[in-house]
Amino acid sequence: MDFEDTPEEAAIRTEARTWLETAAIPKGHPEDFSAGMWSADYPESVYVERCRAWQGVLERGGWAGVTWPTEFGGRGGRPIEAAIFNQEQARFGVSNGVFAIAIGMVGPTLLAHGTDEQKRRFLPAMLRGDEVWCQLFSEPEAGSDLANLTTRAVRDGDEWVVTGQKVWTSAAHRAEWGILLARTDPAAPKHRGITYFLVDMASPGVEIRPLRQMTGDAHFSEVFLDEVRIPAAQVIGEVGEGWSVARTTLASERSAIAGGSGGADPPGLIALAQQWGRAQDPLVRQMVAETYLRSELLRFLRLRAQTALSHNLRPGAESSVMKLAYGRFMVQMTTTALHIQGATAMLADPALLPRGGVWTTKFLHSPSLRIAGGSDQIQGNIIGERVLGLPAEARADKDTPFRDLLKAVR
Repeated sequence: MDFEDTPEEAAIRTEARTWLETAAIPKGHPEDFSAGMWSADYPESVYVERCRAWQGVLERGGWAGVTWPTEFGGRGGRPIEAAIFNQEQARFGVSNGVFAIAIGMVGPTLLAHGTDEQKRRFLPAMLRGDEVWCQLFSEPEAGSDLANLTTRAVRDGDEWVVTGQKVWTSAAHRAEWGILLARTDPAAPKHRGITYFLVDMASPGVEIRPLRQMTGDAHFSEVFLDEVRIPAAQVIGEVGEGWSVARTTLASERSAIAGGSGGADPPGLIALAQQWGRAQDPLVRQMVAETYLRSELLRFLRLRAQTALSHNLRPGAESSVMKLAYGRFMVQMTTTALHIQGATAMLADPALLPRGGVWTTKFLHSPSLRIAGGSDQIQGNIIGERVLGLPAEARADKDTPFRDLLKAVR
């Protein structure tokens, strides 16, 4: 792996840093909103509006959609340039996290599978920060095995009529648009007969019910679709081939989660141990050391992926390996933070907890990182089959019509 930038990459980094120094606010600024969901200093609505404003600044400054074609508002750069800009942006008190699904997942999918008309309609709006998106994939009986989804779509002239239920939908309550998987051919095997839609979240028949988490927030929702009408022009890819389109989205999601580091804070963990007089405790020292080592391993995995981008190669198994490692790291780090605090960590009043209860919030949120974007078990299967070359698991339902599978379980 490469630890240093090439001369071309160093020039991009200098250009990005120079621009950010004039356009962005520094870390620690009174209006610093880079902490996003971890901060208790401002309500969600304020964070959303600041993200919108910053996304607009990025678009006007020419740094939105670094790798996207210029004809759709992007910069036309290489993936390594996007990685460099993201690294530099992380040094400032800004965020465009509200658009992670739009720009990090929907955008790449549209670029790979969308029509020119769909690209012109949606891509520039994403880069301007006009529209927030959500992902309507998971269902109560189709989580890790997503292909078991039962939400159905029936063609009616120039529209599709969709009925079903989705769950664990991030940011559904604030999204203007959603990406949706629905079954259009129950006679096909479960990985076929699925179609990929774009849905206006203000459509009649869409009902959003927030799910209160143990953090106290309602980041996720369950979404009910009751005969929601979607124009046929809002199908992405071919009818019945939505699974192949969804794989593009899911790969982008894994990469986004794997590359995340906003919640990671080994230096903060060391400072916590020192502040609480636990820095000389052998058990605490061992736990903190393990956290630091895991953090360094993740950094090297990211460098490996960055090296591939630098050589114009697509990263291979790094995204699944990093996603798996990052979820486990966050659980281990936050468990250590609560162990350091002892019984105090059980208090519910943020005013009585260090940093306003940030460590508790991270701890309560961390289990979701081992599920979102594909559970630990799914990532293990991917690594085992595609990296280690282990035999694939037997799949007796691979070629069975989906409607026959439903009859078998009901």
